[in-house]
Amino acid sequence: METQTIAPEISEIAEPSATVPTVEVSGSVALLEALIVEGVDTIFGYPGGAIMPIYDALFDYKEKLNHILVRHEQGGIHAGQGYARTSGKVGVVFATSGPGATNLVTGLADAQIDSTPLVCITGQVFAHLLGTDAFQETDVINITTPVTKWNYQVTDANEIPEVIAKAFYIARSGRPGPVLIDITKNAQIQKFEFKGYTPCNHIRSYRPKPIVRPEYIQQAAELINSAKKPFILFGQGVILGNAEQEFKAFVEKSGIPAAWTVLGAGAIPSDHPLNVGMLGMHGNYGPNVLTNDCDVLIAIGMRFDDRVTGRLDKYAKQAKVVHLDIDPAEIDKNVKSTVPVWGDCKETLPLLTALIQSNDHSAWVQKFAEYTRQEVEAVIEKELNPGTGEMTMGEVIKQLNELTKGEAVIVTDVGQHQMVACRYAQLNKTRSNVTSGGLGTMGFALPAAIGAKFGAQERTVVAVIGDGGFQMTLQEMGTIMQSGIDVKILILNNRFLGMVRQWQELFNERRYSFVDIQSPDFVMVAKGYGIDGKCISERADLQGALKEMLDHKGSYLLEVMVTKENNVFPMVPQGCSVSEIRLK
Repeated sequence: METQTIAPEISEIAEPSATVPTVEVSGSVALLEALIVEGVDTIFGYPGGAIMPIYDALFDYKEKLNHILVRHEQGGIHAGQGYARTSGKVGVVFATSGPGATNLVTGLADAQIDSTPLVCITGQVFAHLLGTDAFQETDVINITTPVTKWNYQVTDANEIPEVIAKAFYIARSGRPGPVLIDITKNAQIQKFEFKGYTPCNHIRSYRPKPIVRPEYIQQAAELINSAKKPFILFGQGVILGNAEQEFKAFVEKSGIPAAWTVLGAGAIPSDHPLNVGMLGMHGNYGPNVLTNDCDVLIAIGMRFDDRVTGRLDKYAKQAKVVHLDIDPAEIDKNVKSTVPVWGDCKETLPLLTALIQSNDHSAWVQKFAEYTRQEVEAVIEKELNPGTGEMTMGEVIKQLNELTKGEAVIVTDVGQHQMVACRYAQLNKTRSNVTSGGLGTMGFALPAAIGAKFGAQERTVVAVIGDGGFQMTLQEMGTIMQSGIDVKILILNNRFLGMVRQWQELFNERRYSFVDIQSPDFVMVAKGYGIDGKCISERADLQGALKEMLDHKGSYLLEVMVTKENNVFPMVPQGCSVSEIRLK
């Protein structure tokens, strides 16, 4: 007997109406209807026994919900992160119970620290089996509590509409983050009277946006107006708040030089005259040194991570600090603020811009330019234009910039190539830099690039990956093969776990302990997944090979053999202050 879907009928009553009767549906169908109302178009997932009823219901929703079958649940959640980062929407991930759910934990931790909005749905054993060590049962709620913004276990289908509404609201509001909803198998199967679905816009006792205090805006403006050497540090909060235009207006009216965290890259174009570079351990020379010279430090949507501050007891002690953040927990956590400005920067920045004076700090900006000249001479020129010897990672990124004109989405893995790409990639648009910032998850780039492409299908997506990180999730080329998505894979192969090797060279007397990594023939492996590619080792072939990769219809893998023992400089050694940054 042919099964008939009831999905079209339910979709018509997804939003409650007094004139429309309720319909009896399963918890699984109610979940899918909720996703449709929330605007979900893509789901990344991997089926299994405990989530099978949801997947059975999904069979009838193929025209409305695009499910991408990944090759590993960690790949699924990284793909969800990439999708969220480029689209600005909530990423959605499905996984089964037990190992399926625990395989999400790394991605949840990554999303939590990088403020990425996700809703992860995991299947769970029948409610009456909870606590019995049933097959593929794990206590996913307690396991994931430290790495989620909120989690909840559903044991009754009647809860599903309200819980899913809360999940999306919590994931996307305030400081975004990952939410996990664990649904027992009986709740997925159970029929109940479905009254439609209404998205949530309020939860009692949950205040995602703190109240903006005008007196602090006034105090911040007074500090900025009186400053002689003010300095702006901006992070991903500008992008998450969709406040790029408001931020640009603030920067240009104030005339203040601005430097970015790794996740803040792209909030204003790389070539903006007041964009003075990258902060942090491998950031630019001037922004690091002059942090300890400015008189007012204005931090916007960033959390003073240790990779940005270096040694805290020697960080910007001379400066008055204005800190704008939507998360009150971040203010005064690491660096004591003189004026805390709580609130969404899309709201607080215009208020602050209205009160500051138009200014020209060109003499102060010139100091950054002087440090840039020193850095160019000592580091950048050799990295971007070596001329002889083996190819460098920097010159590959430089050639990529010239061909993409700074319009591509650059997705990086973790290691030396990540720092080189973040330092040198030209980013002319927001939401162009997708990387694992706070957790530093190797294996992130390939699945995240898949998600990034689904989130921004009109844009070129280039995954820049090291030979070590690529081997952690290369099976996701199977996802590319099956979905037909167009991702450009650029492997910078130095035959080492490069960042660990660099530290061993500099701080462990070249005792290279287990960092010499062997790799398969990546081009042949890619061809096994139906992905074309090539490997080059000669500088003369670089531009043509990059152009071939970018022009190719469909996914393509280009492996570039780069010098083995090159180091990423500048560098702030661990335990040092930012003003002790090394150029060599």
